[in-house]
Amino acid sequence: MADRLRTDARAIFDAAVSRAHPAGCLPEHLPEPPAAGRLILLAAGKAAGSMTALAEAHYLDSGFPAERLIGHAVARHGYETKTRHIPMVAAGHPVPDQGSIDSATRALALAASATADDLVLVLLSGGGSANWVAPAGALTLAEKQAVNKALLRSGAPIGEMNIVRKRLSRIKGGRLALAAAPARLLTLAVSDVPNDEPTAIASGPTVPDPTTMEQARAIVARYGLDLPVAAKDLLGDDASETPKPGHDAFARSEFRIIARPADAIAAAHAAAVAAGYEVHDLGPDLEGEARDVAAHHAELALSLKRAGKRAAILSGGELTVTLRGRGRGGPNQEYALALAIALGGEPGIVALSGDTDGTDGGGGEATDPAGAVIDETTLSRAAALGLFPARSLDDNDSTGFFEKLGDLLQTGPTLTNVNDCRVILIEP
Repeated sequence: MADRLRTDARAIFDAAVSRAHPAGCLPEHLPEPPAAGRLILLAAGKAAGSMTALAEAHYLDSGFPAERLIGHAVARHGYETKTRHIPMVAAGHPVPDQGSIDSATRALALAASATADDLVLVLLSGGGSANWVAPAGALTLAEKQAVNKALLRSGAPIGEMNIVRKRLSRIKGGRLALAAAPARLLTLAVSDVPNDEPTAIASGPTVPDPTTMEQARAIVARYGLDLPVAAKDLLGDDASETPKPGHDAFARSEFRIIARPADAIAAAHAAAVAAGYEVHDLGPDLEGEARDVAAHHAELALSLKRAGKRAAILSGGELTVTLRGRGRGGPNQEYALALAIALGGEPGIVALSGDTDGTDGGGGEATDPAGAVIDETTLSRAAALGLFPARSLDDNDSTGFFEKLGDLLQTGPTLTNVNDCRVILIEP
């Protein structure tokens, strides 16, 4: 039974990922090219490679002159794709590197060269915050990396992280739109954030920012972040504030989401129904500490099992992990480990938790796991190997735990990113 449930869980997860791939949603949104000016294509994030390849093929194959198509694309290391015309490079994620600096500098320069006759087409996806980094003021790359690491370790939700990041950047928080004006600007985005908030996707480089400097300062204080002096100076200077709604730079700007977490969860829902499960859809925007969410989901799964339901519990969103130990892992793996502990080896329950981009935490490599799978044998197999699940959880070492069991979810780069997809299957 466990093997069949595992197969079903993976098929449901794959349906979610497939629905979110740009190949199925980008072409219909690509605009008509400019009549006289240039088409400046700028792409950043984990889906940048697939989006760029699709967009350049669309325009070049329809006869748009190659000399009028310029641009630059950057994705996380390992997420690059082969492109025909637009240069494609890689940069660090989740911690930025020199490639992030170079790519942001190039994007800002291309945007600043735009005239009123040009169209600036921005293809945006999750990961863009780290792939486009342009430190403001006296902030250095090393200091920006330190800020990112501090934010990641704090357990702050991605939205709060981005509020701080925007005040430390020359490209985030609407500043790319400032550079592109007076050109027409269209952003096509794959959403990886709860509630599909445009200002949170890659830290909103092309949209006005309604958040405030006071909020950024409060977040730093709430999490006790120890920031470099240059970052403190920027957060202490009201001149570092971002452009707000109504600013002239957004007069010819449009933002459009082409794939979202809800689309992926809807595809998973349909796949689960087709496989004969009664679906309990918890929505695409769950947030919270991974181990706490896992405890609640275990209670629901056990209650459905007691009720004799053949059911699927589905959820999306982005969970967080507050780092206390020194192990390796990510929110999906930590969720799976906490869920296994809470279920206590209950027969007839299998769960898969994975990031739709193919990477859950890790060291920034394309080979990092996407998540993990558990079943009724997880705890007994762990015991046979001399593993202690609670100890692994305390050390935030979910990768080490599932690696030894052979239960890591390994998908490789999916070239899209619409947050997590968690699947729990119950067979009475």
